[in-house]
This record gives sequence, structure tokens and C-alpha cells, in this order.
Amino acid sequence: MAIPINNVKPGVTVEIGGELFRCLEYNLKRAAQQTRIKIKFKNLRTGAIIDKSFNTGDRIDTAHIEYKQMQYLYSDGDMYHFMDQTTYEQVALPKAKLGEDVKYLKEGFVVNISFYGQEALDVNMPTTVELKVTETSPGFKGDTVSGGKPATLETGAVVQVPFFVNVGDVLKINTQENKYLGRV
Repeated sequence: MAIPINNVKPGVTVEIGGELFRCLEYNLKRAAQQTRIKIKFKNLRTGAIIDKSFNTGDRIDTAHIEYKQMQYLYSDGDMYHFMDQTTYEQVALPKAKLGEDVKYLKEGFVVNISFYGQEALDVNMPTTVELKVTETSPGFKGDTVSGGKPATLETGAVVQVPFFVNVGDVLKINTQENKYLGRV
């Protein structure tokens, strides 16, 4: 279904030349007598980022994307295995499709996976996850000059945390910004 180009906002998935793209940024540029729309897209199959310009009257085809909640089971090398919680079907995705999110995956986590027909496109991690600290240096009383210390989480991710955080603490982490939000 074709929609006006002004309706393409960040998060919308479109089809251009047989490829699937998700809008990352939308900018309206006004110059003299003409208004152009510049959109930054991510190719959902290759991960490539492209910029395209459009006129305000242009139309573009949307792609019907379906999202399924799937549970992360395990990884074997570069393949990560997920299971649909209603049909018990399993899907294996290469590490490249997960990108940086792989450092937050823990067995049993439930994530949203986007599908185009039967093709799994990408994994959408929850905004926050709760993970246990496995390694960090001890904090010393009165040591507040540097503002924090690195902590390694059970999945291998490293985040900056306050000095009072210790090994064994369970932390709430923002997956989009790789930031400590608090103890659980």
C-alpha cells in the first residue's frame, strides 16, 4: 500500500526496489521555491544505512511487518536461537542481525522479532533489562571524584555504575543507551 512520503516517520518500514528499509530520521528541508524531504533509512536485510531525498508529493510503498514475541534459547557460535511462545517454532538468527543487542541477551529473555512473511528481519530488545553484576572493583568510602566504575554483567556487557554497586547486585540497564538505571 502506497502512502504519502510525509507519513513516513522514524520506525515506519517501507519497501524500495524490493528491499526493506526502516526509517531512522525524517528531515524536512525548505529551499527557495521547493520543499524536499530527506530520510535516513536502515536496510533490514543488510544493515546498511542510506539517505534518500523525496519531493513532498511523492508516495512510497509500506511493508507489512509482523512482530512476534520470542524467547531466547541459546547460541551456538554465530547463530542465536529463539522460540515462538505460542507455536513453539524456532528461528535461528546470525549475530550480525542482532548487532550490539547481543551483549544483553540472556537465556530465557523474551524479545520482539520482526518478520516479513516468513523472513526474520531483526530483534527489538526491551528498553530495560535486569542483569546481575559478575565483576567490578570495590568502591572505597569517599571515592566520588571520578563518578563511577565499570561493572561486567552476567552477559558480558560492561556499564559504568556508581561506587556502591557490588558483585552479585542485580541492576536495571537501559539497552538503548548502555546506561545503569538503578539496583533492583
